[in-house]
Amino acid sequence: MTTGSSTRRRTSPLSASQRARLAGEPPAGSPWDLPIDEAPVVFVDLEMTGLDASVDRVIEVCMERVRGTVTEESLTTLVRPDDGRHGNEHIHHIGVADLADAPLFAAIADQVRAIIDGAVLVAHGASYDVAFIEAELARLGSPLSIPHHLDTLTLSRRVYGFRSHALGALCEELGISVTRCHRAADDVRTLRRVFEAVVRELKPRTMRDLWHVKVGKRIARPGVLDELESAVASGAPVRVRYRPSGKPPVDLVLVVTSVQRDLDPPHVLGYLLPGRGRRELRADRILSVSPP
Repeated sequence: MTTGSSTRRRTSPLSASQRARLAGEPPAGSPWDLPIDEAPVVFVDLEMTGLDASVDRVIEVCMERVRGTVTEESLTTLVRPDDGRHGNEHIHHIGVADLADAPLFAAIADQVRAIIDGAVLVAHGASYDVAFIEAELARLGSPLSIPHHLDTLTLSRRVYGFRSHALGALCEELGISVTRCHRAADDVRTLRRVFEAVVRELKPRTMRDLWHVKVGKRIARPGVLDELESAVASGAPVRVRYRPSGKPPVDLVLVVTSVQRDLDPPHVLGYLLPGRGRRELRADRILSVSPP
């Protein structure tokens, strides 16, 4: 919501602890600050021989570079570890024979780098995927650092009050059909559906807005705070999508009277419509703000 040109927004400063937790933000500009439908996004899933990136290896890759609804480039392949390592067959059902004619990671490294370049990487439990991509490229003497990425595990934990946020459990809760689990291409299709679902709930303007979603760190998204302060200035009611702790999201039509940024986490004061009951909300639990 915007205000008239004659209205000057009053922005309270973030506390020292809030500023510290927002340190190390993604670099300004593309892709993080483009409109959400214009930002290049790379959806990634890997299958590995284990969970230790220092010794285990990637044996399957699926990467899809997407802008809006258009897939610009993709890579799906089995990968043969150059050290002969194998493992986790009971999870992904990829056997030694399946890898016999697969390329080494060295053969796909340039394509991996090109797909990632200038895009936001998105994965489920993303720290593992990032660690393995970085480790494989480092072994080739071509290191790549991916310090900023999005994790649908974190995003789903903010949006939903489900008991489990594993990819399969999310599909069951959200009614997403699944062909196979723990195969890279199938998991990327599922990942994209989950991402679409959380974006519908969070209504971000940019990928940076999604990066600001932090669970358990008491951080409110700056964009949400700005929208709420605009609502204070205009006096017009807004619809606030709010997720209480351990419960599903609820919609509240609220006249916002104050945004207290100096609290940790910031709090929002207002009164409900039509009953005019007073409410105080933790701003870090507000999913989105929209017209009533």
